[in-house]
Amino acid sequence: MSALRRLVAIPALLALAACQPAAEAPEPAPRPLLSMLIEPAVTAEASFVGVVSPRISVTQSFRVGGTLVNRAVGVGDQVRAGAPLADLDATTLDLAVETARANLQAAEAQYANAAGAEGRLRALTESDVTTVANLQQAEQQSAATLANVVQARSRLTQATEQRSYASLAAPFDGVVTAVGAEPGAVVAAGQTVLTVARTDARDVVIDVPESFVQNLEVGTVFRVAPQLSPGTVVDGALREIAPEADPITRSWRLKIGIDDPPPQFWLGTTATASLAAASTDAVIRIPETAIKRAGDAASVWVVDPAANVVNARPVELGAAADGQVEVRSGLTAGERIAIAGVNSLNEGQRVAGEGEPQ
Repeated sequence: MSALRRLVAIPALLALAACQPAAEAPEPAPRPLLSMLIEPAVTAEASFVGVVSPRISVTQSFRVGGTLVNRAVGVGDQVRAGAPLADLDATTLDLAVETARANLQAAEAQYANAAGAEGRLRALTESDVTTVANLQQAEQQSAATLANVVQARSRLTQATEQRSYASLAAPFDGVVTAVGAEPGAVVAAGQTVLTVARTDARDVVIDVPESFVQNLEVGTVFRVAPQLSPGTVVDGALREIAPEADPITRSWRLKIGIDDPPPQFWLGTTATASLAAASTDAVIRIPETAIKRAGDAASVWVVDPAANVVNARPVELGAAADGQVEVRSGLTAGERIAIAGVNSLNEGQRVAGEGEPQ
């Protein structure tokens, strides 16, 4: 072909190429995805062993020091409110009361003499036999002796009160759980002599892990049974949750109250407290890595099994523990969600696999 013919053929070929449709870009390959199938969490009944303890327990001690001469009760004795418990040697306190009483009698006698003298001078003043100055002096003497009477009466009251401190009485109906001193011992003011606990209300004290205490609130009902009598089961309400974990065991202490407990719940005995999972509500838990957060909003990527694409869905989250988060709403059992790489997925993106990493 001559050069002229080649030059004429080139534009024709270019025009023919322009008329051909452009080749389509290849479709992106499905992205490998690690996912999981949503299933309700199966929560086994949680049981914990604790100790039966008195709800109210007080230590009894003298408000004055002295020698313990009598202890009327011992460990395990039942006591009634107001019953005598222990006594100190009160010789010194008795002498103080007698001295205060004698001082009061002397002050009252002085006041009687001063008041009589004042009355006589008042009569003489009215008859102009004595001067007003003498009457005023008598009035001042009478007022001074009256003040002495008030002071002596106050000291007698104080000495009598101090004498009452030498005896201990039961503050309520209960049982003696501990003894801190024996007769003959010299005890100081405030030193524990006895411990008395009430028996009408008791607590079962248990220690639980952090993952368990997060879902509890005051008033939660437990089933409690003593280990020596497992057939004796009563309901107890959670009365107190420790404000912080134990620094060594990292466990949380709970107190489960039992009102009017059966005789099998001896103080100090071990008991089992159990809490069953609710059977009406299915609990769904997913890994924290499956959650995409945007401010206060949370969502997960749900896999469409028909089209093999992911779609974002908002969810409401609950308590988190051990890398798992409770989903209160937004997901149902049987759905599949992405659990890795959630921040790099896009709406409607194709994915590969049914849960296994590709």
